[in-house]
Amino acid sequence: MGGTMNGTKQQRRRGDTRQRIQDVALELFAEQGYEKTSLREIAERLDVTKAALYYHFKTKEEILVSIFEDLSRPLEDLIAWGREQPHTLETKQEIIRRYSGALAGAAPLFRFMQENQATVRDLRIGELFKTRMFGLRDILMDPEADMVDQVRCITALFTLHAGMFVLRDLEGDPEEQRAAVLEVAIDLVTQAHRGAAGA
Repeated sequence: MGGTMNGTKQQRRRGDTRQRIQDVALELFAEQGYEKTSLREIAERLDVTKAALYYHFKTKEEILVSIFEDLSRPLEDLIAWGREQPHTLETKQEIIRRYSGALAGAAPLFRFMQENQATVRDLRIGELFKTRMFGLRDILMDPEADMVDQVRCITALFTLHAGMFVLRDLEGDPEEQRAAVLEVAIDLVTQAHRGAAGA
Protein backbone atom coordinates (compact mmCIF):
# COMPACT_ATOMS: atom_id res chain seq x y z
CA MET A 1 0.00 0.00 0.00
CA GLY A 2 2.93 2.31 0.79
CA GLY A 3 4.03 2.06 -2.84
CA THR A 4 0.69 3.26 -4.12
CA MET A 5 0.68 6.22 -1.76
CA ASN A 6 4.17 7.19 -2.88
CA GLY A 7 3.21 6.80 -6.52
CA THR A 8 0.30 9.19 -6.06
CA LYS A 9 2.42 11.70 -4.17
CA GLN A 10 5.10 11.48 -6.86
CA GLN A 11 2.53 12.05 -9.56
CA ARG A 12 1.01 15.00 -7.76
CA ARG A 13 4.44 16.54 -7.31
CA ARG A 14 5.12 16.15 -11.01
CA GLY A 15 1.75 17.72 -11.79
CA ASP A 16 2.61 20.61 -9.50
CA THR A 17 5.95 21.13 -11.28
CA ARG A 18 4.19 21.41 -14.61
CA GLN A 19 1.76 23.92 -13.10
CA ARG A 20 4.60 25.91 -11.49
CA ILE A 21 6.40 26.06 -14.83
CA GLN A 22 3.24 27.39 -16.47
CA ASP A 23 2.64 29.99 -13.74
CA VAL A 24 6.23 31.26 -13.74
CA ALA A 25 6.43 31.30 -17.54
CA LEU A 26 3.22 33.33 -17.77
CA GLU A 27 4.55 35.76 -15.13
CA LEU A 28 7.76 36.25 -17.11
CA PHE A 29 5.94 36.51 -20.44
CA ALA A 30 3.72 39.20 -18.90
CA GLU A 31 6.66 41.08 -17.31
CA GLN A 32 9.11 41.17 -20.20
CA GLY A 33 7.24 39.84 -23.22
CA TYR A 34 7.16 36.38 -24.76
CA GLU A 35 9.99 37.03 -27.27
CA LYS A 36 12.44 38.29 -24.63
CA THR A 37 11.87 35.38 -22.23
CA SER A 38 14.14 32.34 -22.54
CA LEU A 39 13.69 28.81 -21.23
CA ARG A 40 16.85 29.40 -19.19
CA GLU A 41 15.25 32.37 -17.39
CA ILE A 42 12.14 30.33 -16.65
CA ALA A 43 14.33 27.56 -15.19
CA GLU A 44 16.31 30.10 -13.13
CA ARG A 45 13.23 31.69 -11.62
CA LEU A 46 11.88 28.23 -10.78
CA ASP A 47 15.27 27.28 -9.36
CA VAL A 48 15.44 24.10 -11.45
CA THR A 49 17.92 23.00 -14.11
CA LYS A 50 17.14 23.58 -17.76
CA ALA A 51 17.11 19.77 -18.13
CA ALA A 52 14.37 19.49 -15.49
CA LEU A 53 12.32 22.08 -17.37
CA TYR A 54 13.03 20.29 -20.65
CA TYR A 55 11.58 17.10 -19.17
CA HIS A 56 8.17 18.80 -19.14
CA PHE A 57 8.39 21.22 -22.08
CA LYS A 58 10.78 21.37 -25.03
CA THR A 59 9.97 24.93 -26.14
CA LYS A 60 8.37 28.17 -24.93
CA GLU A 61 5.56 27.61 -27.40
CA GLU A 62 4.83 24.23 -25.80
CA ILE A 63 4.49 25.95 -22.43
CA LEU A 64 2.19 28.62 -23.82
CA VAL A 65 0.01 26.14 -25.72
CA SER A 66 -0.29 23.95 -22.61
CA ILE A 67 -1.37 26.98 -20.53
CA PHE A 68 -3.91 27.86 -23.18
CA GLU A 69 -5.25 24.30 -23.41
CA ASP A 70 -5.55 23.91 -19.63
CA LEU A 71 -7.20 27.27 -19.05
CA SER A 72 -9.51 27.01 -22.03
CA ARG A 73 -10.73 23.49 -21.27
CA PRO A 74 -13.78 24.95 -19.49
CA LEU A 75 -14.56 26.74 -22.77
CA GLU A 76 -14.52 23.48 -24.69
CA ASP A 77 -16.77 21.90 -22.08
CA LEU A 78 -19.10 24.88 -22.32
CA ILE A 79 -19.32 24.66 -26.12
CA ALA A 80 -19.99 20.90 -25.91
CA TRP A 81 -22.70 21.54 -23.29
CA GLY A 82 -24.25 24.37 -25.32
CA ARG A 83 -24.51 22.24 -28.46
CA GLU A 84 -26.58 19.69 -26.54
CA GLN A 85 -29.06 22.25 -25.21
CA PRO A 86 -32.27 23.55 -26.79
CA HIS A 87 -31.74 26.86 -28.60
CA THR A 88 -33.64 28.84 -25.96
CA LEU A 89 -33.01 32.20 -24.37
CA GLU A 90 -32.30 30.46 -21.03
CA THR A 91 -29.54 28.38 -22.67
CA LYS A 92 -27.94 31.49 -24.19
CA GLN A 93 -28.06 33.40 -20.91
CA GLU A 94 -26.54 30.44 -19.07
CA ILE A 95 -23.74 30.24 -21.66
CA ILE A 96 -22.91 33.91 -21.09
CA ARG A 97 -22.94 33.36 -17.30
CA ARG A 98 -20.69 30.30 -17.52
CA TYR A 99 -18.37 31.98 -20.01
CA SER A 100 -17.99 34.92 -17.64
CA GLY A 101 -16.90 32.47 -14.93
CA ALA A 102 -14.48 30.68 -17.27
CA LEU A 103 -12.90 34.00 -18.26
CA ALA A 104 -12.40 34.97 -14.64
CA GLY A 105 -10.49 31.71 -14.11
CA ALA A 106 -8.28 32.36 -17.13
CA ALA A 107 -7.66 36.07 -16.49
CA PRO A 108 -3.80 35.92 -16.55
CA LEU A 109 -3.82 34.15 -19.90
CA PHE A 110 -6.28 36.61 -21.47
CA ARG A 111 -4.22 39.52 -20.18
CA PHE A 112 -1.17 37.99 -21.82
CA MET A 113 -3.08 37.47 -25.09
CA GLN A 114 -4.30 41.06 -25.05
CA GLU A 115 -0.80 42.47 -24.46
CA ASN A 116 1.01 40.13 -26.89
CA GLN A 117 -1.33 40.08 -29.85
CA ALA A 118 1.42 39.70 -32.48
CA THR A 119 2.84 36.64 -30.68
CA VAL A 120 -0.62 35.14 -30.28
CA ARG A 121 -1.26 35.61 -34.00
CA ASP A 122 2.02 33.93 -34.93
CA LEU A 123 1.53 30.96 -32.62
CA ARG A 124 -1.24 28.46 -33.06
CA ILE A 125 -3.07 29.60 -29.93
CA GLY A 126 -4.49 32.48 -31.99
CA GLU A 127 -6.18 29.97 -34.28
CA LEU A 128 -7.30 27.75 -31.39
CA PHE A 129 -8.85 30.73 -29.66
CA LYS A 130 -10.65 31.87 -32.81
CA THR A 131 -12.11 28.38 -33.27
CA ARG A 132 -13.50 28.42 -29.73
CA MET A 133 -14.95 31.90 -30.22
CA PHE A 134 -16.72 30.76 -33.39
CA GLY A 135 -18.05 27.73 -31.51
CA LEU A 136 -19.62 29.96 -28.87
CA ARG A 137 -20.88 32.45 -31.42
CA ASP A 138 -22.66 29.71 -33.37
CA ILE A 139 -24.53 28.57 -30.26
CA LEU A 140 -25.57 32.10 -29.31
CA MET A 141 -26.57 33.27 -32.77
CA ASP A 142 -29.76 32.33 -34.55
CA PRO A 143 -29.02 31.61 -38.21
CA GLU A 144 -32.10 33.58 -39.30
CA ALA A 145 -31.26 36.61 -37.12
CA ASP A 146 -30.76 39.89 -38.94
CA MET A 147 -27.37 41.61 -39.00
CA VAL A 148 -28.03 43.80 -35.93
CA ASP A 149 -28.93 40.78 -33.79
CA GLN A 150 -25.93 38.83 -35.05
CA VAL A 151 -23.71 41.76 -34.05
CA ARG A 152 -25.39 41.86 -30.63
CA CYS A 153 -24.43 38.21 -30.01
CA ILE A 154 -20.80 38.74 -31.00
CA THR A 155 -20.68 41.97 -28.97
CA ALA A 156 -21.94 40.09 -25.90
CA LEU A 157 -18.80 37.91 -26.04
CA PHE A 158 -16.52 40.90 -26.60
CA THR A 159 -18.21 42.77 -23.76
CA LEU A 160 -17.05 40.00 -21.41
CA HIS A 161 -13.53 40.18 -22.86
CA ALA A 162 -13.38 43.96 -22.69
CA GLY A 163 -14.61 43.85 -19.11
CA MET A 164 -11.44 42.04 -18.08
CA PHE A 165 -9.19 44.87 -19.26
CA VAL A 166 -11.14 48.10 -19.33
CA LEU A 167 -12.63 47.75 -15.88
CA ARG A 168 -9.24 47.66 -14.21
CA ASP A 169 -9.14 51.43 -14.79
CA LEU A 170 -12.55 52.04 -13.23
CA GLU A 171 -13.07 52.76 -9.57
CA GLY A 172 -15.18 50.30 -7.62
CA ASP A 173 -15.50 46.76 -6.41
CA PRO A 174 -14.23 44.18 -8.99
CA GLU A 175 -17.11 41.82 -8.20
CA GLU A 176 -19.63 44.60 -8.81
CA GLN A 177 -17.89 45.43 -12.08
CA ARG A 178 -17.99 41.80 -13.19
CA ALA A 179 -21.70 41.63 -12.37
CA ALA A 180 -22.34 44.82 -14.37
CA VAL A 181 -20.43 43.50 -17.41
CA LEU A 182 -22.32 40.22 -17.19
CA GLU A 183 -25.65 42.06 -17.03
CA VAL A 184 -24.82 44.06 -20.18
CA ALA A 185 -23.73 40.88 -22.04
CA ILE A 186 -26.93 39.07 -21.02
CA ASP A 187 -29.01 42.10 -22.13
CA LEU A 188 -27.40 41.96 -25.58
CA VAL A 189 -28.08 38.24 -26.01
CA THR A 190 -31.65 38.69 -24.73
CA GLN A 191 -32.32 41.51 -27.20
CA ALA A 192 -30.84 39.50 -30.04
CA HIS A 193 -32.94 36.45 -29.17
CA ARG A 194 -36.14 38.48 -29.00
CA GLY A 195 -35.24 40.17 -32.29
CA ALA A 196 -34.73 36.81 -33.97
CA ALA A 197 -37.93 35.41 -32.45
CA GLY A 198 -39.88 38.39 -33.76
CA ALA A 199 -38.36 38.01 -37.22
